[in-house]
Amino acid sequence: MNTLKTTFLMAMLTMLLVLAGGAIGGRGGMTFALIMAGVMNFVSYWFSDKIVLAMYGAKEVTESEQPEFYGLVRQLATRAAIPMPRVYIIPSETPNAFATGRNPEHAAVAATAGIMRILTREELMGVMAHELSHVKNRDILISSVAATIAGAITYLAQMAQWAAIFGGSRDRDEEGGGFGLIVMAIVAPIAAMLIQMAISRSREYGADRGGAQVAGNPLYLANALRKLEMANRQIPMGGASPATAHMFIVNPLTGGGLMSLFSTHPPMEERVRRLEEMAYGPRG
Repeated sequence: MNTLKTTFLMAMLTMLLVLAGGAIGGRGGMTFALIMAGVMNFVSYWFSDKIVLAMYGAKEVTESEQPEFYGLVRQLATRAAIPMPRVYIIPSETPNAFATGRNPEHAAVAATAGIMRILTREELMGVMAHELSHVKNRDILISSVAATIAGAITYLAQMAQWAAIFGGSRDRDEEGGGFGLIVMAIVAPIAAMLIQMAISRSREYGADRGGAQVAGNPLYLANALRKLEMANRQIPMGGASPATAHMFIVNPLTGGGLMSLFSTHPPMEERVRRLEEMAYGPRG
């Protein structure tokens, strides 16, 4: 079900991209939109890992430098039947972690200095198993593609705004021409963002389940998530970018109410509940 949901959402996102291109430039606009998305996805596929690791000042560590943490990651990678990823430490006291890389053969996991101070070994095992589940399921690639398509739609929407102001590529007397551009400029980026967030939340649920299975006990991750949510409220991550928020195990950006609709992560209560049901069975 999780895979089907992601496939459906990705299809909707792609269709929205084509419609946005068509609204601006007809068939030529559709072709331009697809080419632009392809170029953006190519860049994201090859360089996104290097960009995000540099953005947060992550430093690659060896087994001799971090024997316990490195050994834990290697143990979990063996259990998950994936190649050993590169291991990074982020010099931040905010407890968090993420995985990146275009495929399991070129993956990296990164954890902050803060997360290793507040979690037990079992809880840290749950967190890193979650990240390795993202690697195994190629969630990094899926999320990157979704993000770049959403970015392309937003760019096209900005073009539509200027086209609507200056008359666009269609005659204003054409039925729905100017009005259609205005609607596309407003609705398309919001719809793209909502779909992208839904994809991200769906992959988080899948990584929670997969990580719990790799770690061997769903409560390891459930307990870790409770600690991480509280700690991130107390020690917000400075310089966290909305463009990379979906990569972290806990959203580094704060916001409630309407902002929760645009969150890259599912509600923490629901994530913990699902993990506890894996351990204890459905509640009566």
